[in-house]
Amino acid sequence: MFREMRRFKQALSKEDCIKILEGQNTGVLAVNGDDGYPYTVPMSYIYADGKIYFHSAKSGHKNDAIMRNPKISFCVTETDVILPKDFTSSFRSVIAFGKARIIESDEEKRAVMESYTKKYSPHEPQENADKKIAARFAAVAIIEMQIQHLSGKESMDLVKMR
Repeated sequence: MFREMRRFKQALSKEDCIKILEGQNTGVLAVNGDDGYPYTVPMSYIYADGKIYFHSAKSGHKNDAIMRNPKISFCVTETDVILPKDFTSSFRSVIAFGKARIIESDEEKRAVMESYTKKYSPHEPQENADKKIAARFAAVAIIEMQIQHLSGKESMDLVKMR
């Protein structure tokens, strides 16, 4: 169903892909947008239990697209350094393919929002985090991506350094 990587020598292991997902803060979400045009948007995210979670407004282009077609992809870049003398770049990145759903359960939604506060505001007192969650809870949608395929790739200079 999913293509094999053409440059297989540059493929990252599943473990390396997961480390990148766990270690980064932002990626680019791709959905099938209006009139069949791809729609991509940078998103902060949480990776947990083999799934990727996003927070969103309750309505908008992204949510409409997911409701029409739950197939999405998400790309995260860990490294991207231009090597001008070599006319190339040094990079490591991951692409996840999967299906999205908007979480309906208040318990699941709250758990993801708590994970967000722990990841993005780790030094905030829990009391402050709880107040922020409560203030935004009704306006926030949480999108869960069930990963069906995960691949990662790194540039040849990084492969040679291994």
